[in-house]
Amino acid sequence: MQRVVITGMGIWSCLGTTLEEVRNALYTGKSGIVLDPVRKELGFRSGLTASLPLPDLKKELPRPLRVYMPEPAQYAYCATRDALKQAGIDQDWLDSHEVGLLYGNDSTADAVYKSISKIVEKKDTMLCGSGAIFQSMNSTVTMNLGVIFHLKGINLTVSGACASGSHAIGLGALLIQNGLQEMVVCGGAQEVNPAATGSFDGISAFSTREDEPTKASRPFDRDRDGLVPGGGAATVILESYESAVRRGAPIFAEVLGYGFSANGDHISTPNVDGPARSLEMAIRRAGIDLREIGYVNAHATSTHVGDANEAKAIARVFGEKTVPVTSTKSQTGHEMWMAGASEIVYSILMMKGGFIAGNINFEHPDEDSEKLWIPAETIERPFDTFLSNSFGFGGTNSTLIVRNV
Repeated sequence: MQRVVITGMGIWSCLGTTLEEVRNALYTGKSGIVLDPVRKELGFRSGLTASLPLPDLKKELPRPLRVYMPEPAQYAYCATRDALKQAGIDQDWLDSHEVGLLYGNDSTADAVYKSISKIVEKKDTMLCGSGAIFQSMNSTVTMNLGVIFHLKGINLTVSGACASGSHAIGLGALLIQNGLQEMVVCGGAQEVNPAATGSFDGISAFSTREDEPTKASRPFDRDRDGLVPGGGAATVILESYESAVRRGAPIFAEVLGYGFSANGDHISTPNVDGPARSLEMAIRRAGIDLREIGYVNAHATSTHVGDANEAKAIARVFGEKTVPVTSTKSQTGHEMWMAGASEIVYSILMMKGGFIAGNINFEHPDEDSEKLWIPAETIERPFDTFLSNSFGFGGTNSTLIVRNV
């Protein structure tokens, strides 16, 4: 089995659009959550959302390429561009090697809404424009990235709800471990607009703590009242250890284990057994002692049942208060299809910096979270191995274990 290492990272997040900005935001406990008046005008129950800039790619990409790129593809392009640069990979290298692409994305609602609205208004499908179909497909991110960077290996969108980004990394690691690819560009992307989240708002999934937006996302806290939508994109370059050494590439971390499971239960309400089996599988595949894991980045989105059941699963696997557990969603909101990838980047930045970002807004534990060690503020604490959870609608679960190199 080939060792799988991470040689490059890139991110476009409400915490920043460079690794340094994001690392500083994590350390200082900055929140990227705001109240969006446009959502209130549209009749949203909650106007809360993460806030991040839309990239200006006019000077970077020609219009014939930009026309096919909806919002998540634009974020993903920026994250991937930066990750490839950090990994020391230029276009000549990509052109002469078979590089794969696995990216998490489970909807492109805004592009679909705009094209259908134009058809309804104008009664003419020709007015949708030539880019509409490519912007509207779930695979739009991998289609665009594959064409822009001339990637010739596997090209596949991973659609696994809020575990999409994590599954993309796990599957990429499996391909490299088994010798099917030497390098895979992996990540997750999520659009940040009202069209993407209106149906979530319609089922009362979001927090309504609008008077204090930065305090609305409060994973594990007794008084949590729902999640806050976020998004952007995060990319990691996965590579076989042999390839990285041969290239003289920087090596930031190693993917040790990938666990997965399905709840086989309710379509939206998670249980305890499914997540616990995902954790156990990742630990088993990593082949390490449980005590080697120095940090758990929880999926915890700030919903009552989801956070409670994850707390029970973590306590079942690790025991009570044995390892620091935080959810970076307290700062970012729930980045959905992106979250599984961005939280790997966040955790690596913390691991390299020797700190654990606090689970901000954690003021009062409940009967489940009181069994976990959840620091509410940043703590200086070196760790060399972490576990990251991602769970999604339909009961899909993914767990990754990553070690410092």
